[in-house]
Amino acid sequence: MKYNTKLFLGLVGYSCLMMICFLLFQYHREKQFKAEEVNTRLQTVNEEIIAGLSEERGDAFNPVSVIPHNMGDLRVSIIDRAGRVVYDNSLDSLPGTNHLDRKEISEALAAGNGYAVRRHSSSTGSTYFYSATRGDGYVVRTAVPYSVTLDQLLEADYAFIWVMLGITVTMCVIGWFATRSIGRHITRLRRFAQSAERGERVFETEPFPHDELGDISSNIVRLYARLQQANTDRDREHRRALHEEQEKIRIKRQLTDNMNHELKTPVASMQVCLETLLAHPDLDEKKRLDFLQRCHSANERLRQLLADVSAITRMEDGGQNIGREPICLLPFIEEIRDEYEMQAAERGFRIECSIPEGIEIEGNPSLLSSVFRNLTDNALAYSGGNLIAITARTLADGRTEIRFSDNGSGVEPEHLGRIFERFYRVDKGRSRAMGGTGLGLSIVRNAVIWHGGEIRVENRPGGGLQFLIHL
Repeated sequence: MKYNTKLFLGLVGYSCLMMICFLLFQYHREKQFKAEEVNTRLQTVNEEIIAGLSEERGDAFNPVSVIPHNMGDLRVSIIDRAGRVVYDNSLDSLPGTNHLDRKEISEALAAGNGYAVRRHSSSTGSTYFYSATRGDGYVVRTAVPYSVTLDQLLEADYAFIWVMLGITVTMCVIGWFATRSIGRHITRLRRFAQSAERGERVFETEPFPHDELGDISSNIVRLYARLQQANTDRDREHRRALHEEQEKIRIKRQLTDNMNHELKTPVASMQVCLETLLAHPDLDEKKRLDFLQRCHSANERLRQLLADVSAITRMEDGGQNIGREPICLLPFIEEIRDEYEMQAAERGFRIECSIPEGIEIEGNPSLLSSVFRNLTDNALAYSGGNLIAITARTLADGRTEIRFSDNGSGVEPEHLGRIFERFYRVDKGRSRAMGGTGLGLSIVRNAVIWHGGEIRVENRPGGGLQFLIHL
């Protein structure tokens, strides 16, 4: 059975119990009021009889001379203080029973008057309404037999009962709508509690009725939904942090493996050269110089590899300790261009810089310098072109867009998605021959990400690569 049904049945039972108690109380009061009204009328007759008896002259007590023997339906009795009936106009012979135990007689002797609503008379065989009044040494009692008229007089007012029934039915109808509304609250809260116990996701889709209980219920569901969402977000952030931590461990392990692999070549080269020099101290000067140059090149490559690894590690592990400062972009890029001008000219390159004055960004000069130096080194070494162009502009959202492009041969599409990976080389033999470590573009990407920016690369329609940086 639904909660609202139980609540409604309880309300109906309560209303019916109240109505029954009220009707019984009202019926008793109404009957008592009507009985007292009949008693008042009979008391008036009793007083008249007592007054007539008091005016009778002579010492002999003769009520027959005062009270007519035939008074219609009204029965008149006179009882002395001993309880004996000394007169009764409805009997031919007086009863011998003592009447002191009669309710109306005992009340009249004690309080002056009394009545009994309904009692059967063994003398006449009829049922009467009795009213007694105390006189001087006796009690005058009048009685009215229960006829249709008296029964109707003492009956309860059935119109009042019907009105009360109508009010009760109306209250039950109103109670039905009220309990149905409360029942909806309880039913929804029950479903919510069951869903919460099962750990199911709770949404704020089904509205509660707009009342105090509905507002409280909505607040409970809304708070739980927010708590559930917060827990979900927390778990997601925890999984993401765990994934990032595992990814860092994987990348570091991969970096270590790749470093071991990359270090083998320069170390082995230096070892061969040094062993040859030690084993053949009598080598001529030209060959000795050649071996020493090979050792120097291998050592330089090893130094550059360790420097690049140190830069990446610094950005990943200690990025929060790297300071920022305002950087005016135009003089910053021009300084790097001037530094590479002679090297570019030797390789037949021209570096063009087209950056408006006044563009300023917040960043770390060392990291940003490594971005443009690595891009320039890659373009000079591997692009196969003769032009490097650097442009910049301020976007509507306040970010700065920097384009670094060359007019070389570009990169095959299958390599574009991987050129930022550590130790990834499009042409491994050529990269090693040019002294590259395979970490330059990885340093570029990490430096841009550290600045809160993004970088992507694409082949230019006219040939060459274009790096698009947003800071």
